[in-house]
Amino acid sequence: MQEPEIPVAPSPKRRWALGAIGATAVGAGLAASWWRNRPAPAAPSTGLWARQWSSPQGQTFGMQSFQGRPLLINFWATWCPPCIEELPLIEAFFQKNKSNGWQVLGLAVDKSERVQAFLTTTPLSFPIGMAGLEGTQLSRELGNSTGSLPFTVVFGSDGQVAQRKLGRISQMDLDQWLGLR
Repeated sequence: MQEPEIPVAPSPKRRWALGAIGATAVGAGLAASWWRNRPAPAAPSTGLWARQWSSPQGQTFGMQSFQGRPLLINFWATWCPPCIEELPLIEAFFQKNKSNGWQVLGLAVDKSERVQAFLTTTPLSFPIGMAGLEGTQLSRELGNSTGSLPFTVVFGSDGQVAQRKLGRISQMDLDQWLGLR
């Protein structure tokens, strides 16, 4: 009959090696996470403030009219369910904070007819610009590396990007952004 083996504790050298491997794995994970979520450059090189947009009704307005006050720009489309779900939250944010200087601009990466039809059933009081495919490129220039929707960018009153969010925004996001001026 064979005697059972008694487990032997790892030697201090082996424990140190296992600890070093674990620390390296944690460090690599943190580095990968930072790289994936790293901030894009703070200032857009897009000439954003010189751009002009047409509303769904065909009126033209320029981005320069938004300078000097905090601005939330939301890239959205009628065919994007998370975009449609967050619009009432953005509308409520605008209604509550426009008297405090906050501005909101919705840039529709969509066709004018679809946006017009959508706005008849879901009216929004903040300006909507028809960005079309140009909106996808602009969102990429502003830090949306995937070109996905919805995408939101917050500018401070100095005209610099203060925050970005890819995906559906929450009330917590909006509450945090209120502190950015």
